[in-house]
Formats: sequence, structure tokens, C-alpha cells
Amino acid sequence: MSEERLPSRSENFSEWYNQVVLRAELADYAPVRGCMVARPYGWALWENVQAALDRRFKATGHVNAAFPLFIPMSFLEKEKEHVEGFSPELAVVTIGGGEQLEEPLIIRPTSETIIGHMYAKWVKSYRDLPILINLWNSVVRWEMRTKLFLRTTEFYWQEGHTAHATPEEAQNETIQMLNVYADFAEAEAGVPVVKGRKSDSEKFAGALRSYTIEAMMGDKRALQAGTSHNLGDNFARAFGIRYLDRENTLQYCWTTSWGLSWRFIGAIIMVHGDDKGLVLPPRLAPYQVVIVPIYKNDDERAKVQEVVERVRSGLSEFRVHTDWRDGLTPGFKFNDWEMRGVPLRLEIGPRDVAAGTAALARRDVPGREGKRTVQLDRLPTLVGETLKDIHRSLFEQASEFRRANTRQPHDYEEFKQLVQDGWVDAWWCGEAACESQIKDETKSTTRCIPLEQPGGSGMCIHCGKPATERAIFGRSY
Repeated sequence: MSEERLPSRSENFSEWYNQVVLRAELADYAPVRGCMVARPYGWALWENVQAALDRRFKATGHVNAAFPLFIPMSFLEKEKEHVEGFSPELAVVTIGGGEQLEEPLIIRPTSETIIGHMYAKWVKSYRDLPILINLWNSVVRWEMRTKLFLRTTEFYWQEGHTAHATPEEAQNETIQMLNVYADFAEAEAGVPVVKGRKSDSEKFAGALRSYTIEAMMGDKRALQAGTSHNLGDNFARAFGIRYLDRENTLQYCWTTSWGLSWRFIGAIIMVHGDDKGLVLPPRLAPYQVVIVPIYKNDDERAKVQEVVERVRSGLSEFRVHTDWRDGLTPGFKFNDWEMRGVPLRLEIGPRDVAAGTAALARRDVPGREGKRTVQLDRLPTLVGETLKDIHRSLFEQASEFRRANTRQPHDYEEFKQLVQDGWVDAWWCGEAACESQIKDETKSTTRCIPLEQPGGSGMCIHCGKPATERAIFGRSY
């Protein structure tokens, strides 16, 4: 692993991000353009994201299933708005087994259509509802501009799909899952988010309403970190998902879909990382603690190893890794694990063995300030307390960064300046033409209309028409 200095975040944020992903061995470029290989360390991080979300999904009554990778072209054509929204990104299979296919197959960009087909078979009565299914899979969208984790041609995610008897139930489900995402982002990843509604031009193709959690990255750009969609009865009508209600009347179902992908790993990197590399939130980090034994000869190694094994055994409730790699200096190992963002590092050498101590270093506090000598018998308690404090600190730092870089302009001229270097919170009329002009003039978009509104009314920041909602604007990934 190279010890060459990373580009700093301030001088080249994009290249800093790329180099962190590669050097921390989260991922690597694949031979197919726009695709990537998730390396074991990166996949372990994604597995922890999966586990944290899966617990929440199951606690709210959802179950997992698997649906096919291939979708008949005719399925997408049944929902006009949906196919128009996805048509530029589709990967189409026309030959199978050396023969021209009678009907082209789409490699799934998302599963609403195949879900609609199957739900129409399964739903007959109100007794069959609700259906609460989640999928863990990969999808393909032929992206023109790609970036590791953030935007890849094939990406891994979860996609939830539910069917309900009433529009109220579908809306409640949509908001419930938005809240699940927000809780995960803040409680597990230490990433503060704004929950909001997407504008009509930014909503999911075929949705009645789309909701999002938006996060501010370290370069002040926005990242759509998770979405939840109320699909109304659009897909139910397209695919004939109907049920007999209690009065024996045939009704259309109301459906939802919601998803969070491994682009959230990109959010973790860009929100918490620093010029030394990753800074991982403790609850998701593949390793929460790394132990670096320090010794000069076999005799010292034997004495240190005995203590290291005892310490590791005492930390069994945490994810711990011991770095016994030969031929590398302790300093190299320290830098390596700083690059990989492990929250806590324990250094144990002969002097520590004699004194019954260890050096404990926090990844989120650089240099000597984050390092202290601790008694070995206190380690289990101290490690637990320190990991909690690291999470709290990461969340507070990211929250303060977002607050400091979200401005409220007095007029549109100030808006145009501020939105180039942060978020803007402003009154907006909600009209598509106004939104389009803002995008053309500033390259920024409406990230969301926050669910938490101040009340009252104002004048649209762009056109001056009366407005009853404030929106967040920003440049995004």
C-alpha cells in the first residue's frame, strides 16, 4: 500500500474521494465501463449497512424475497411514465442461447413492473393485503457519468415494494419507510439528513409522490441518500392489481416502493472522511478496533502476543482485528488503518505489557489529542464509551457543517451566489417553469421540500409569486 499523500479535500475533493475508495480497498474499477468490484473491506461495510436496515425492515413487518433479473419489455411499456423515465438507462437483451428473442428482455433497472405482474396474481381479497416485501439485489442503469459507489452502471441496493387496500395506508407506509431511512442514517451512520418531498419534476417516474432523505457532503453538495415513493394506484391500474373489499366490491390496490443503495457508502466517505482517509462511524465500521502489536524480536513478540490475545478476548463484543503483518513498521500500520478509517486503534508494546497499559487512539481526533494511555483492565468499558462518543461527535460535526453551509438569501442575486457553495433554504412557488429556470441559471436543483416547514408564507425567491413552502436548493451528485 502506497504511503503517497492523498490529495487534500480542499484542493481536489473528487480525486480525494476516488483515491480514498481505492487506497482503503473498498472497491476497484471493473473491466466493464461504469462497473466496479466491491472488495472485501467495502463489502463488509455494505453488509453492516444491510444488517442495520434489515433489522428495521423486519421490525416493521416486512419480509424478504427475490425476483428475476430479466423483465419483459412489454412490462415497462404498460406504465408509460415509468418507461419514459427509464428508457435512456435501459440495458436490453435481444439474443439468448444464440437465438433472437421473440421479445426483448430488460435487465432490471428497478422492479416495480415485475412486482406489479406478480402482485396481480397473488392479490384476490382484502385478506391478502397488505403485502410488505423487500428485495436485496443489484440493478442496472446505463449511466453516462459514473463514480465509484455513487453512480455505477450496476449497483447493489434494497428495494421495498408494498401493496395496500387504501390510499391512506400507502401514504403511511411511504412516510414510515422514509423515517426508517432517516433513523438509520443518523443513528447508525452519524449522517444528518433532511426529510422532504421531491418536486414533481424530480419525483420517481410513475410515482404519485416521492420523498427523500438529503445529506450534505464534505464539499457542500447534496446527495439523495434514500427515497420512498407513494405510487398511488398507477401501477395497480397498469398491471391489474385488484382485490375484493369487505363489501365484495372490486378495488384497485395502492402501492409503494422505497430504496437505499450502496451510494450511501459514498455518503459515509464524503461526510466523515478527512485528509488522512476514511473516518468510519463505529456502528457500521467493518472493524471497530484494530490492535497493533509492537515488538522488535521473537522474545518481545511472545510477551506482547500473550497480552494482545487476552485483550482481544476481553473485547469480544466488538469487531476487533489484530495486525500481525510482518515486514511493516508500526508507523506504516498506523497510517494504513487511519486510511481505512477504523474508529479505535490500540497499540501494545513491551513497555505497555510491563505497565499493564495500552495506547488508545481515536480516528476522529487527529494527532496526540486523540491518543491516551489506558489501563488494560478498563479497556472493555472505555472502548464501549469511546465508540459511543465517536458516533456522537461525528454526527454533531456533520450537523454543524450542514447548518453553517445552509443559507437563507434575501433575493435571487444572493441566491445565485450562495447556491454555488452550499445549500439554499428559500421560499418557492412550486411551479415547474420557475424550477427549470433556476436549474438552467444556477445548475442547482430542488433537493426537497422539507417535511418540517416554518409555517406562514413568503415570496418565491426566483419569480416573486406567493409561496407557502420553503425548499432546499443545491448542486448535487
